[in-house]
Order: sequence, then structure tokens, then C-alpha cells
Amino acid sequence: MSFFDKKIKPSELFPPGFVDIHSHLLPGIDDGAKNIETSIEIIQKMQALGISNFRTTPHVLGGVWENSSTTIKEKEALLKAELKAKGMDSIQLYASAEYMMDDYFYNLLMKNDIIPLKDNYLLVEMSFLNPPFNLSDIIFQIQVKGYKPVLAHPERYIYYHDDFSKYEKLIAAGCLFQLNLYALANHYGKGVTKVAMQLLKKGMYTYVGTDTHHLRHLYAIEKIATQKNKKLLSPLFENTIRDFSF
Repeated sequence: MSFFDKKIKPSELFPPGFVDIHSHLLPGIDDGAKNIETSIEIIQKMQALGISNFRTTPHVLGGVWENSSTTIKEKEALLKAELKAKGMDSIQLYASAEYMMDDYFYNLLMKNDIIPLKDNYLLVEMSFLNPPFNLSDIIFQIQVKGYKPVLAHPERYIYYHDDFSKYEKLIAAGCLFQLNLYALANHYGKGVTKVAMQLLKKGMYTYVGTDTHHLRHLYAIEKIATQKNKKLLSPLFENTIRDFSF
């Protein structure tokens, strides 16, 4: 094993001040934490792994999780109150959303019922089955409204795997790519990991987040905690801290 393949402690993977910009920690609002106790347990485990700053992002998906700014902020207030009650004052948490680019999102966008990650950055995603037929128009409208689209986990859209020019077109259209950290641990399959590494080595990612939904996800951090991955991820960590610090 070379020096750069050497295993490190999971807490050594993350630089000081890292902000996780993609997670599902609000209780009972999507397929993430089911209750407030689970939310706290996940956050405690993540803190032990070196992450104390969160811009958590519940799903907003038409017909499934039709969350609004109001429902999200209500859950945020509940979780912050519980963190305070438990003396977890070192945790910084802000609730935004992960918006599926569908008709429900489009209506929210037109009504300005949107919670950005910070400033004008907006976390968006697509179906894992196929992109929206009007993808170009949605991306354009996001920018017309003054937002910068941050595309969650592009490595997971398998319909792009055989044609990297489609990824290039998304970047050219104004999308910033966010890597799911767990993709490097074969969590979504070897094909996704292969594409994630290709995108990473090509410098096509700007940011990194965990996309943590539950405690089982956290075991993947141990698998990817190596000197090699830390070096590869360093620019993404720096960008994420730069643009999303509290």
C-alpha cells in the first residue's frame, strides 16, 4: 500500500470548518430522519466524524414530499430547539432543500417560495430514470430568477454515463456539480463509483456533500477515509467551505 492509499481516521478526512451542503436531517419530512431522536443521533455521529456544520436539504418533490419554505422552516426550528436543549451549541445548522426539477418546483420558483443553500446557490436534482424533457428551460429559468443551480449527485444519473458531453453541456449551461461523498465507497454501485472518479479527475465537480439519510450511510465514510481520497477531495472541500461557511 502506497502512502496515498493509506487509511486515515474518518475525522481526518474533513478539513476544519467543512460544511455538509447535502443531507436529510430534519425529522419526519422526507425519507431521511424519521423523528427528532434520529436526527440528533445522526448529527452526533457526524460530529464525531468531524462534521459540525450543516446546510441540510430535505427533498421537495411533487406528489411525494411537497414541502414548502414554511414546512421546512418549522422542522428546522424544532431541530434547532432540540440541539440547544441538549447543549449541542457547536452545531451550526440551516435548512434549505433539495429540489427535484419538476412542475411542483417550477411553480415554487415562479412564486419565489425557494430556500437557497446560501446567497443564490440552489441545490437541484433530476429523476434517476430520465432528465426532465424541459431541462434546458428549467435551468434557464433558475438563472433568470437569480439563482445558481448546484446539481446534486450527477454521478448517479446513469443515462449520462455513456456520453460525458452531456455533463459538459450541463456545466456550460451554468450548473455546478456536487459530488455525493458516498459514491466513492461503491455505495450506489461500481458503475456510479467509476463515473464519480472520472468526473472528479476531470475537475468537473465544484462541491461535495454527504447526502446522509440515515445512520447506515455513515459507515461509508470509513471506507473512503484514505490519504488518496483526501488529496482528490481537497479542492472540493475548499470550494464548499469558501462558498457555504456560516
